[in-house]
Amino acid sequence: MRPTGPTPRAETFPVNTPAAAQVFTTVLTQGPLARLEVARRVGLSPAAVTKAVRPLIEAGYLVEDVAEESRPALGRPAHLVRVDGGRALFAGVKVTGGEVIGVLTDLCCRIRVARHLPLPDRAPKAVLASIAELVHDLLAAADGLRAPVLGLGVAVSGDVDRAEGTVRYSPFLDWRDVPLAELATTTTGLPVTVDNDVRALTVAEQWFGAGAGLSDFAVVTVGAGIGCGLVVHGRVVAGAHGVAGEIGHVTVDPAGPRCHCGNHGCVEAIAGEAAIARQIQEATGVELVDAAQALTMAREGVPGAREVYARAGEAIGRGIATVANLLGPERVIISGEGLAAYDLFAEHIRAAFTAAAFGSAAECDVQTRPLPFEEWARGAAATAIQSFVRADT
Repeated sequence: MRPTGPTPRAETFPVNTPAAAQVFTTVLTQGPLARLEVARRVGLSPAAVTKAVRPLIEAGYLVEDVAEESRPALGRPAHLVRVDGGRALFAGVKVTGGEVIGVLTDLCCRIRVARHLPLPDRAPKAVLASIAELVHDLLAAADGLRAPVLGLGVAVSGDVDRAEGTVRYSPFLDWRDVPLAELATTTTGLPVTVDNDVRALTVAEQWFGAGAGLSDFAVVTVGAGIGCGLVVHGRVVAGAHGVAGEIGHVTVDPAGPRCHCGNHGCVEAIAGEAAIARQIQEATGVELVDAAQALTMAREGVPGAREVYARAGEAIGRGIATVANLLGPERVIISGEGLAAYDLFAEHIRAAFTAAAFGSAAECDVQTRPLPFEEWARGAAATAIQSFVRADT
């Protein structure tokens, strides 16, 4: 059922050429920039950039400012082109096994409003109802921001076909072949982009975070699962079957514990939160250990607990080295809720990565980015912004 409340505004991006979208994307992710610098970065002539910029300025998506440092100088002042973040708003929703998290961002993907809603039922109909309620609240909040909401992104774990907007398989939700984009569009009245949650987070890092301006990088997430988003030659890679970057199911110890995928010794079977809790339970004899209790036990020095985290760090480090050896990214960004335990396995991640990375792959810049769950919803909003700007994605 469509929620009552503010009506989303139908609006399309005022350019329809790849060159114009590239110019806008460059200013959005790397600006403010002078027009000549935009031309240099996108490989177009200054005249072509001026042609691309004009309708965007007229529509209010871009503005031009005089650079402060050029004001006192003699001659013609330099003008910088930047995106007006307040020109439009986008909603993003991250669906977890127990709640839905929603954010409202501006065009520069800065979070303006955040909401959480418990998810009592994981059936598609119940999840859609929760998404509709959350979006209704976000649309109501948008009234005070005086800008149209032009899209909704939804991030779900598992095998997601973004082009079709279908969740093929989500183990945490126990979904198969759910046409989520179509259903959510009908429910909310907004254009909807649905993507895998790790890829959505990768889009946010590529356009608005630690990957901005980089051609090749990876995002590795640690937590309930071990995920990986890949950017190769400036594009987020999904692969022919939509599962590119599944380092959680790279085998790092053939004699290791059995994974839910059926194999043994996968990174996720050793370093996922449930796997860590189970191994600590086995090592200590304490029953019903959860992720929070496992972390407390390790920090309190319970015999056997810290060793489990050390092994998890080694598995993650080997998984990251596999990515570095195969793709040679400039940077690997480690994120996810599992970073709460980073002090327990950081040195083991680094040691295993250095030992397993081949040659110059070991020079890859490995960074950590602890992010709250709102950032996963922000990633969903980033996919909606991307879809709005680039109709070919």
